Amino acid sequence: MDFTFTEEQQAAVEAARAVFSGVAPDSVPSPALTPGAVADDFDRALWRKLADADLLSLPIASEYGGAGLDPIALCLVLREAAKVLARVPLLESGTAALTLQNYAADELRAQVLPRIGAGDLVVTVAAAGRTGHEPAELAVDARQEGADWILDGAQTAVPWAQVADRILLPAHTPEGHAVLALVPRTHPGVTLDEQISTSGERHAEVRLDSVRVSAQETITDPAAWESLRNVLTTGTCALALGLGERVLAMTSDYTSKREQFGFPVATFQAVAVQAADRFIDLRAMEATLWQAAWRITTDAAGPLPPAGDVAVAKIWAAEGVRRVVQTAQHLHGGFGADTDYSLHRYHAWAKQLELSLGPAAAHEEALGDLLAAHPLG
Repeated sequence: MDFTFTEEQQAAVEAARAVFSGVAPDSVPSPALTPGAVADDFDRALWRKLADADLLSLPIASEYGGAGLDPIALCLVLREAAKVLARVPLLESGTAALTLQNYAADELRAQVLPRIGAGDLVVTVAAAGRTGHEPAELAVDARQEGADWILDGAQTAVPWAQVADRILLPAHTPEGHAVLALVPRTHPGVTLDEQISTSGERHAEVRLDSVRVSAQETITDPAAWESLRNVLTTGTCALALGLGERVLAMTSDYTSKREQFGFPVATFQAVAVQAADRFIDLRAMEATLWQAAWRITTDAAGPLPPAGDVAVAKIWAAEGVRRVVQTAQHLHGGFGADTDYSLHRYHAWAKQLELSLGPAAAHEEALGDLLAAHPLG
């Protein structure tokens, strides 16, 4: 079997590396030293470079000016973005573009997809629900009134909500069906309450009070919300993998230069064993990530639905990224806590990713439910 990526996917990685090569993780104030957000906006200059390199239009069909690539390509670019802590809504924009591409009405696709690909329309995604511990679609009620939909409820921890142009959010109908609505940030009835993420970025609680959206701006396909959720989760796992790989590289570089008793500490067995364990974590994160990305891209048959592969990827990503940064802090000693060194930023971002993915125990329970519903063998 051939497990290599396609030429188009590899080209996307090379383009991403070229763009991200000039990004400094220390370009904003440290989250450890800043009482509020580290910046009011995301990195607009980087966003423009991504647009110019056609990286924002990767998942968009060629008829709308994109490359027509798949979630695997998006995950490959996200992996590179996390290595430099790129402060852009690439995950949210890419996930929204894929969802709109696959499920939105023709008129809406023609209206928004070219602008998303050009970087002129910024779309974020709400997926945490009211508290972060419940199905997100249950946090907002959606009812039809004539040709429009009326939305009431709230979504918490929406990334970049204050500076995005549109918010793609889930809601549920009185019949219990999930729908998606593309809501302008400045729409009447929309209120944003400031929140700050663990990594120091601006989030918001988005409250909707009788917000009216047209049928054109609403996606009612029952598969759309699950697809969006799977891509968003898999993309988050890709961010965790890229961040973990960069942190392990930083640790390797530091321990190979830091000497004790006349020898690099990397040559000590206790250090080497811990680093090896984290390398194994990263390879497991990588294998489960690409398995999940492949399942949601191809919809290939398997012993479990794609949600099972996504759950396994989430388990490894949430646990693995935490272990990698904790070991890195330990092996760096006091130097790892120095705010003049960027490791503490990676630690904060890793914690934010872990919180976004949720506890591994919850995903293990979900996987158990899937195994019970789909007995193997």
